[in-house]
Amino acid sequence: MRRTLVGINAGIALAHVGNFLYFPILVATLGETYSGFWAGFVMFLTYVGRLSATFCYAGVTGRLGNRGAVVLGVLVEAVPLGLMGLVHGVPAYGVLAFVIGFGSGISFPGLKNILAGFPEDQRPKAFAGFQMACQLGALAGALAGGLFLGVPLPALFGVVFALFLGYCLAATFLIPADRPAVPRAPLVSFGVVRGLQLRGAGRYFLLSSVFWVLSISFLVGIPLHMSRYVPQWPASTPFWVTGAVLLAMQFPALRFMVRHLRPEQVMAVAFGAMALAYLAFGAGRTAPWVLAGCLVVVFGDILFTPSFDLWVAQRLGGERLAGAMGAMHFFRSAGNMVGTLVAGALFDLSRTLGVPGLNWYVVAAVATGCALLCVHSVQKEVYTVEPATLPEAA
Repeated sequence: MRRTLVGINAGIALAHVGNFLYFPILVATLGETYSGFWAGFVMFLTYVGRLSATFCYAGVTGRLGNRGAVVLGVLVEAVPLGLMGLVHGVPAYGVLAFVIGFGSGISFPGLKNILAGFPEDQRPKAFAGFQMACQLGALAGALAGGLFLGVPLPALFGVVFALFLGYCLAATFLIPADRPAVPRAPLVSFGVVRGLQLRGAGRYFLLSSVFWVLSISFLVGIPLHMSRYVPQWPASTPFWVTGAVLLAMQFPALRFMVRHLRPEQVMAVAFGAMALAYLAFGAGRTAPWVLAGCLVVVFGDILFTPSFDLWVAQRLGGERLAGAMGAMHFFRSAGNMVGTLVAGALFDLSRTLGVPGLNWYVVAAVATGCALLCVHSVQKEVYTVEPATLPEAA
């Protein structure tokens, strides 16, 4: 089991190093070369690919097993990442982004399925280590991004390709082989959509989708913002700032909040933090304001997801909880897809209208509205979620 953990954590850490190495630079480059909308559109296709992979994941795993699915998914990611530095034009970038997202949608769930197969008493530690590997890899990638400022894209994506090959080797030689599921599932299945049934607490699931719109607005919008208003700093600087704060404050901040506030109130604080950060980005637009906003915006990610999980878990149990978790993944993917387009389009709109920071003011207003909705809901009747019927391997 220890060898398996080494393979999983080493692989996912290398993947996050690669992702946060190229992501800010690519978005900033596309924004300068084409526009904010087209930069967001390319990232949007990545999430379309990830969501599309959910319809094939069970079939691929049923034929190749978990390790085989992971290895295949990583290879599907690695090849188009290597090609990213050699192509030109939005259509070419878009096609490669879709394939990258599709590969990620196969490999990432495969790793989690392997961890879920550990003995029950070992799972919490395994998942905690997995999350830490993700965060450390993201932080390392963001820090290393400054070294690639001005480096040609072919060289940048050559390094990313090498990192993903290392990920593939770690999965191949350190994760033990497993037998494919029997009987095999259909290679493509739309049962996830047909089985998605949410009643009762629908507004909270929609609220979670809006949160991911706001969250991805930072990931796409801040590299565009940096290239326009803070060109003296690498576009990846905000990500290593938020990564460092996340590592230092995640557990203390969450533990304090859940001890003193209800989940709805913690979600309100998360939205409030995002609103303040986006106001700072919009009003200041200079390096100190970017730094201040980054120190605050990270509390949205720290607080919202676990508090939303707690809110759902308090109202559900057994199979109902499993169904709700599947619904959460669906709404998160939908929010990410919408947010990538919105972030780029709003950035272009702010430039077209000559109102610097307008893009941040809009998302700050939305975050404020969500915070008020969470506060108001504390006084309302508790909502419940009806059973959601989802396939076991979604």
